[in-house]
Amino acid sequence: MRKFLCATLLSLLLIPPLSAQEVDIFGYFEPQYTVIYLDKSYYQLQSNKLRVDLKSTPSETIEFGANFDWIVYHGKRDWNFLDYIPQNLTSSVPPEMRDAYQFTYEDRNFLDNAYLRLSFSSFDLMVGKQQISLGTGYAFNPTDVFNFKDLMDPTYEQPGHNALRIDCQLSCAFSLLALYSPESSWEESGKLLSLRGRWGHFDFSVMGTETQWTITDYYTFIAAQKRRRMVGGDFAGELLGLGVWAEGAYNFVKEEKDFWELVVGSDYTFDSELYLMLEFYHHSLAKSDFRQYDLNDWLRYFYQEQKALSRDQAYCLVQYPATDLLKIGGSALVSLSDGSIAFVPTALYSLYENVELTLIGNVNVGKESKAYGANQGHSLLLRSRVYF
Repeated sequence: MRKFLCATLLSLLLIPPLSAQEVDIFGYFEPQYTVIYLDKSYYQLQSNKLRVDLKSTPSETIEFGANFDWIVYHGKRDWNFLDYIPQNLTSSVPPEMRDAYQFTYEDRNFLDNAYLRLSFSSFDLMVGKQQISLGTGYAFNPTDVFNFKDLMDPTYEQPGHNALRIDCQLSCAFSLLALYSPESSWEESGKLLSLRGRWGHFDFSVMGTETQWTITDYYTFIAAQKRRRMVGGDFAGELLGLGVWAEGAYNFVKEEKDFWELVVGSDYTFDSELYLMLEFYHHSLAKSDFRQYDLNDWLRYFYQEQKALSRDQAYCLVQYPATDLLKIGGSALVSLSDGSIAFVPTALYSLYENVELTLIGNVNVGKESKAYGANQGHSLLLRSRVYF
């Protein structure tokens, strides 16, 4: 498969000029360097990522798009989740079982997206591996059952998902979205139906989904597939000069406890161009007392089986354009349930028209056993991106 993808890309690059005019080729190169301070030691991890995008629009009704990613890693590639979990929980893990909790940054070559969009008079049809973005929340998205955001960098691109999607415009104010993500059987496949509309200064949507949810017992490593049905909705708009949004979802899980999630947020840009944003997030399945966190809670969060470790959280973002080329700021993740905080200072510098430099720090301030405890270490990431 890798040889086929490489050969396909090479052939596209060598196609005669006439075909080159029909296929746009662009993308970026992204080297990234991270230094991590953990358990009184410093570690380094460096990666190089090349993303190549292809896009072709043979006519007004047909669009093809795809992108290939190549990622290679250097430095400390082997890590263990137990190093980030309080010692009072990991001490019960037998030494011969520790390797089971290890994870490695492996070099990867993959087709991230490849889709075909067909436009008809009353609807658009998209088939293939594609981006699925749901919800109005910035850091948290209760209605998005397909993606998990990195809270230290929530706007970083999400992976593609194999799906068949239909967008139907019902009227000037309402549209309907239907999505099907096939798996080995109908019951295991992902399904989504969403009605979207606009009322006054607000955009809104209501939706329902059915997906499979993996729940693992990390004491025994026995995983169970549960049918998960979700009903939810969101809105976003402007109120009294403030940007406001909310997003909520209720989940019905077969043979498990039902749970619900809620996000409410607001933002404002001052005359000085200072930008301030605040979000509140609640996850009823997460625990409110950090003394009740167990090994499953931590690992289900790390393995992205559950979106939160603590029940109530706040996310605050501040940004300010110091110059035309430099934007500084940062975010704070606050666990309202246990009082721990993670500070994430950031800086974005546009070196040239097509070159960006990004600096992202991570400082955890909290006692051991809490969601953002200092025992989880600190890090500093330097990323550059060159577009072509």
